[in-house]
Amino acid sequence: MAGRQTGENPRPGMKQIENESSRLITFSKRKSSINKKASELVTLCGAEVGFVAFSPSGNPFSFAHPSIDAVANRFLNRNPSPNNSSQALVESYRQAKCKELNQQHDELYNQIKAEKAQGKALKRLTKGKSDAAWWEAPIEELNREELYQMKGRMEELRRSLKRSINQKTQGEASGSSQGQELEK
Repeated sequence: MAGRQTGENPRPGMKQIENESSRLITFSKRKSSINKKASELVTLCGAEVGFVAFSPSGNPFSFAHPSIDAVANRFLNRNPSPNNSSQALVESYRQAKCKELNQQHDELYNQIKAEKAQGKALKRLTKGKSDAAWWEAPIEELNREELYQMKGRMEELRRSLKRSINQKTQGEASGSSQGQELEK
């Protein structure tokens, strides 16, 4: 079996990114990924997490739960985890509130993703068409909100046409009455 490789692809060697702007961009992306993973550890496992990083430009960034001081003190064995019931009650309330806020965050995030997808679909449907041809969008592919928007636009078009017709007919009526006065 010597010489056989596993199903995993070997990871390319790690080395520092030479281009400074690429290095800063990579740091920013990786930092947000680590923050997200740390937050997930807190949410899913109830872990106490502390994370500190310094950017290539020397700026400090941190994530900690419940706080960086609490995590550091616990790590250094200065402050063991609380065991009294009042602390446990406060902690359970805090965890419930965090869970609620995380659910709200997830719902908003999913709404944003859905809105972006809908925007992309609308762009795809109207690609190559000017805004003036909004009435040519395939009605079968529109959702309820888009249909209401189209209805509103059509009602506005109808009102605009009525105003134009009324102005023209009033202009013709006043022009013909002026012509009759001139004939007298």
